This record gives sequence, structure tokens and C-alpha cells, in this order.
Amino acid sequence: MQAQINTVDAALPAGLALKVATLQSLLARIAAGHSPATLASSLSIEDMVVTDAILSRRHAIEIFTLDTGRMHADTLALVDAIGQKYDYAVKVYRPEPRAVTQYVTVHGRDAFYESVDLRKRCCEIRKVEPLKRALAGKRAWLTGMRREQSTTRTELEVQSFDAVYGLEKFNPLADWSEDEVWTYLRARNVPYNALYDQGYRSIGCAPCSRPVVTGEDVRAGRWWWEQPDSKECGLHVGPDGKLVRSKVDA
Repeated sequence: MQAQINTVDAALPAGLALKVATLQSLLARIAAGHSPATLASSLSIEDMVVTDAILSRRHAIEIFTLDTGRMHADTLALVDAIGQKYDYAVKVYRPEPRAVTQYVTVHGRDAFYESVDLRKRCCEIRKVEPLKRALAGKRAWLTGMRREQSTTRTELEVQSFDAVYGLEKFNPLADWSEDEVWTYLRARNVPYNALYDQGYRSIGCAPCSRPVVTGEDVRAGRWWWEQPDSKECGLHVGPDGKLVRSKVDA
């Protein structure tokens, strides 16, 4: 399917307009050939781009998010904002209450600050297990990940086979820059998390996210007490702890 720039996006910078056309072409292909497909939205600026692209054309792709129980109110407010702007109900998955209670009882509510293992266990309970439920029965899932976000994502592919979950995985914005994401959002008046206006550039759970300062990379505010090569929550990594990226032709 050849990417074609429509009149709405023609006002964007030429390079970005072409990327938007390519994005729309890819979404149409996913909806036609990999249904049922779903976008795993963290409600980040990147995921809001993909959300807008899906819902503005009503592609047959589901959208869900994970409410870990430790999210910022500003993040969760986007669920309602999406409903109001696009007349779409984002599916919300939450962790198993008993698993959360057991972790807090045994280790403490904020034990994730103590070690990488305890942080990853918290992510396993609050993110990975709900993700497994969200992906059950799907043939493909999408994310808003970009290559330039961190050292763990520099070789990110647009399409790959996710051997962990046994389905196709798409990262439509893999080659987008942060500036291109913002240009798209502003040009199309897409809602975004108000925390970005307070210096945040990557937003997860409230106790694990902070604003960044000049000179820091995009994900410096995520798990800032850890080394850069450990900064993944487990949603996108295999048993070896590395990003899953089995490349296929896109």
C-alpha cells in the first residue's frame, strides 16, 4: 500500500508529512492483515500520536492502557480526554490486587528503590502481568517506542515477531524524532499529558518518574537511580533482559 499525503497533513513539514502518510498506510495494513490488533498505550506523547492516527481514520485497532495503581492523575486524565475528543473508550487493565498486596506486605510499598530486582518485580506485577491479559487473543500489538529514546532502543525495528507473546509487534514511530512528535501533536491539536509542560519527557508510575534537566536524555527521568542499560520495565524485553527485536520485512 503506497503512502499518500492527504490535504490535512500537507501543511506539515515535507519529511513529517511523508512519515504521517507512511504511518497511516502501515496502520491500514495492520488492521487489514493482522486483526485483532491493539495499541498498548502508556498515554505518552508518542502513543497519543498513534492514538490520533488510529482514531482519526477509525482503523480497526483496539487501544488499551495499564493503570498500575501508582500513576499520576494527569496521566489517567488522558483516558477521559480521548473519550471526549474521539468518542472512544480506551480499555484499562489493572494489576491483580492480591499480588500487589503480597508485594507491599513482604517488601514494602516503595521497595523498588532498593534494588533492580525488586523494581522489576514491581513492574512484573503492575505492568507485565496485566499486559499478558491485554494481549491474549491478539495477532499483533503496537507501541509508541522510538529509537532515540534510550540506549536500549537504538536498534528498534518497525515490525518484528515478538517471540515472548507469540504475535507481530509494530513500532510505527521507530524513526520519528521527539520534535516530529511534538509538531504532529500541535498541528492536529492532540491532547497530551500536562506533566510534559513541567519538564517531564518520559512518564511512567509517579514514584519512578521525574522531570529532566537540560542535557539529560529523554528517559533520564525514568528509574533515575539505575544504570541506563537496565531501564526497561519488562513489557518489551525477553527472558535475557534484552529488547525483543526479531526483524521481519516491513
